[in-house]
Amino acid sequence: MISLENARCYIHAHGNLWERALWDYLFDGGSAERVQKILSGYKNSDGGFGHGLEHDIKAPMSNPLMLEFLLTVMRDTGLPPGSLLDGTPEWVAIIQNEDGSLQNPPNLGDYPRAQWWGDGQDKPDSITGNLLKLKICPPAVRQKTRDWVQNNLSLEDIQSNSWLFMAYHAHDYFMNEDDFPDIEEYRSATLENIYRTALAHEKMGEMNKLFPFFQFATGPNSIVAQEAPEGLVDRLLDHLEISQREDGGWDDEHDLLYWQPYFSTVILLALKRFGRI
Repeated sequence: MISLENARCYIHAHGNLWERALWDYLFDGGSAERVQKILSGYKNSDGGFGHGLEHDIKAPMSNPLMLEFLLTVMRDTGLPPGSLLDGTPEWVAIIQNEDGSLQNPPNLGDYPRAQWWGDGQDKPDSITGNLLKLKICPPAVRQKTRDWVQNNLSLEDIQSNSWLFMAYHAHDYFMNEDDFPDIEEYRSATLENIYRTALAHEKMGEMNKLFPFFQFATGPNSIVAQEAPEGLVDRLLDHLEISQREDGGWDDEHDLLYWQPYFSTVILLALKRFGRI
């Protein structure tokens, strides 16, 4: 049985300030404005975000991964942006190359970072898709990203993805962009890949890789939940329901303790949205 009390204690013991404020907003009647105010502390004067908002890169200067993660938090939790993103779309336009890729600060490597983010994040698809969802994407960013996607995110690329988490590139872009050639074909491929990878992880017993499903299926009425193979949503929820640790948290797929407060919050929110708590 899920213990919200243990989860609350876990988040407040191990989460940073914005994660604790987010928990309060989602589960304890806290205000969105407080979360936004805390997150604004990660914003720089150029309109971008830095300072280790995404835990894997600690550089203070603005870089694309920080914004991508912030938009992911809004996607996952429904946190409204308020004024938090004022000036941010303009920053994206400034750092976007002609081929659509995004520029990273040249001195990013002077600060601690996870090895898999050696040069930072330069893919524009998720950022652009989520800016489109919020209706604040500059036309030039939209056009350059469309060109980038046509050259870098083909149907074959979508179909070859074998890691559920990485489906966010196609999901965030194609589920929010309406003006793209054969868009329904790309959306169908994206959904099929999400289901195929989820089922593959489940078959191999890689249950800790399955929580991102509910970053895409953000509620029972979401298209990802509605179109899912029969029984898949319930089986994944069953697993999440029985896998809470005694300390109130959940394991993440890489056993990185600094990610567990946020991912535990996402998991609890999924259980709440689907009526399990």
